[in-house]
Amino acid sequence: MKILMIEDNLSVCTMTEMFFAKEGFETEFVHDGLEGYNRFKSGDWDLLIIDIMLPSMGGVTICKKVREESTVPIIMLTAKDTESDQVLGFELGADDYVTKPFSPLALVARIKAVSRRYQSAGLEDSTDRDTLETGHFKINKKTREVFLDGVQIQNLTPKEFDLLYYLVQSPKQVFSREQLLEQVWGYQFYGDERTVDVHIKRLRKKLGSDSRPFLYTVWGVGYKFDED
Repeated sequence: MKILMIEDNLSVCTMTEMFFAKEGFETEFVHDGLEGYNRFKSGDWDLLIIDIMLPSMGGVTICKKVREESTVPIIMLTAKDTESDQVLGFELGADDYVTKPFSPLALVARIKAVSRRYQSAGLEDSTDRDTLETGHFKINKKTREVFLDGVQIQNLTPKEFDLLYYLVQSPKQVFSREQLLEQVWGYQFYGDERTVDVHIKRLRKKLGSDSRPFLYTVWGVGYKFDED
């Protein structure tokens, strides 16, 4: 696995490099935001790890620019632990969000989980079941396009698409946040269930119907997809 880590804290890079090498990851460390973005453009990467606070170009800007041209998995690193920072990262298309200080082993686990999820999606794309159709939705797994009543829903992040696709596959079935974290993200977030809430909220907004939200909250349990 080829990983590009854009992080200006040298001690963090040194700490993680030892663990990455043990896992067999081929990792390049860049300590400047603009330099890191240029390195992304000139390389072929399996995963990006981007710190939010960087010189020359911030991690938020890098994430946004990367998502304009690539679906490569992105894990954001930050010393901030506020919901607004997390929401912003996910809105821009990040696949995961790790708060400093973190355990290198925990970061390795996140990397493996994100990678498994993308590999699984690739295998599903190679099957004959490319298109999922319901009364109102048409979802193409290969092209990652979503149409609601014939109108394409624009600007879905990779994880928003995965979550919507997973729920639409099982209409009316109620999933707990823990189940969605495990099935859509590929691992458990160890109590950070806000991730699911953030994505559901964003999906409802992009689907654009308060009177018919399609994604319903089942209080005390979780969420379900329902067209009735």
